[in-house]
Amino acid sequence: MQSFRKAGRVCALIAVLAGTGCPPSREAEPMQVTVGGEVITEEQARSESRQELELLELELLRARASYALGEHRILEEAFERMAEEKLLAVEAAAQGVTPLELVETEILGKVRAPAEEEVEAFYEANRSRISLPREEAVPQIRNYLGRLQEDSLKKEFLAGLQQAHGVVRQVAPVRFEVDAPKRPSIGPAGAPVSLVAFSDFQCSYCRAYSRTLRRLVDHYGDSVRLVFRQYPLPGIHPDAQRAAEASLCAADQGRFWEMHDLLFEDPGKLGEGEVLNRAEQLGLDVPAFRLCLSSGSRAALVREDMRAGAGAGVEGTPTLFVNGRHIDGNRPFEEIAAIVEEELAAGGRRR
Repeated sequence: MQSFRKAGRVCALIAVLAGTGCPPSREAEPMQVTVGGEVITEEQARSESRQELELLELELLRARASYALGEHRILEEAFERMAEEKLLAVEAAAQGVTPLELVETEILGKVRAPAEEEVEAFYEANRSRISLPREEAVPQIRNYLGRLQEDSLKKEFLAGLQQAHGVVRQVAPVRFEVDAPKRPSIGPAGAPVSLVAFSDFQCSYCRAYSRTLRRLVDHYGDSVRLVFRQYPLPGIHPDAQRAAEASLCAADQGRFWEMHDLLFEDPGKLGEGEVLNRAEQLGLDVPAFRLCLSSGSRAALVREDMRAGAGAGVEGTPTLFVNGRHIDGNRPFEEIAAIVEEELAAGGRRR
């Protein structure tokens, strides 16, 4: 039975990704098992295995998003390789040389051996991370610095060719629908740039990233709207689910962002008592907060966020979407700001 289920699951994934169908794996009527004349229904089995089925659904949603992102990345890389080859061929023809001769003259021939002082400075700056003896590391450092110089020369040369010969890119980024008007947010609903963050209150990277996101809000003002969505990872963060629900219970009393900051203040202390202490610290209606938390009434909202995130390819936290563009990991302010600037220059949010 286990191998049968696995085969069906793989087929279902392939069917979704490739747009094909699976052969029927069983009859259409509901499954059931009878024990001593008493029937165990498929509905009961689904209720019993609800958590496992939800995890399976998230896996399927992530697979679909991963396919879309992977397909786009492969095509984008192919376009860049082909455009580079075309540019070199056009310029080589204009100069009456071969593309290889052009590369040798304009790029490889301009690479200079790094100075010994530069090699030594690199070694000293990275000594703690270099496991090789110095005599083995230095030649590798020299080669590495040479490759960096070559890459820089190539990038500069190709940029000039693009300007000279005209390159027009019509390769729009993949965008996912992840905005949620009823989730906690900062900034006007009609802001031209939407920042949707999927986060986990026990994630140290999310804690650091939250400061970057606030900095973006402060910098761009009404040009951006920051939306917070929950993506707790209980497999590695046992208190993350409770913290997620606690933040939404605080949101019921109009204090989400204050609770957000307190939860991130000490991610290692998110037990039930410690979360209640934070509610008291904020001056919330603690009995109402306690009832909200103990009832699990906000768990459904967390599940909705998890499904939305999985459907957009979220596999870990933090993950940010800038007008639907998927950006994973704890990225620096400057990198996100550059993408925000791109979106603003392009006319803002895509409807």
